[in-house]
Amino acid sequence: MEIDPCVATVVQVYHALVDLVAPRPIAWVTSIDQEGRVNLAPFSFFNAFGANPPVVVFSPTLRRDGGRKDTLKNVQDVGEFVVNAAVAALAEEINLTSKELPAGENEAVLAGLELVPSVKVRPPRVARSPAHLECRVRQIISCGDGPIAANLVIGEVVLIHIDDRVLDPTGRVDPRALQSIARLGRDFFCRTTDLFEMERP
Repeated sequence: MEIDPCVATVVQVYHALVDLVAPRPIAWVTSIDQEGRVNLAPFSFFNAFGANPPVVVFSPTLRRDGGRKDTLKNVQDVGEFVVNAAVAALAEEINLTSKELPAGENEAVLAGLELVPSVKVRPPRVARSPAHLECRVRQIISCGDGPIAANLVIGEVVLIHIDDRVLDPTGRVDPRALQSIARLGRDFFCRTTDLFEMERP
């Protein structure tokens, strides 16, 4: 099979990318609008891209009708967000918060999640998540204006919260305790329970 983005449909290209670029870490993002209303949504176009300064990037793509998702509107208007760790114990809640609700409705309420205040940014954190990255927007790069077009939200991490329960005796995060989940293609997720170690050369 060959897929040429110049002639294939956007959905065909999207399906190929999410099927092949996997597993993808999940940014479970809390943001607020200008009225202070909370939005909570997962994004699997996400990663960390540097530590000096600490930078993460996630992409709230445009909807299939070309409209902006609430998270994109919020980070454009308010300039702050929180990435909550997406872990196995919260998999159902993470999936539920991907539901598109009317603007201004709180997905955390839908999923029965308690929110707690952040320290340096206005959007709150998901209380049950074991780690959080409080972020301020440095730049947003739009890569198109049609359906499923990328919007690269570059955020500088201004505070990191880590629950002591997921730390090993040396103070590093123990992946066996954190139990992150990630996205694959279609409706598949994966757990980080099948681990192996290799020393870097």
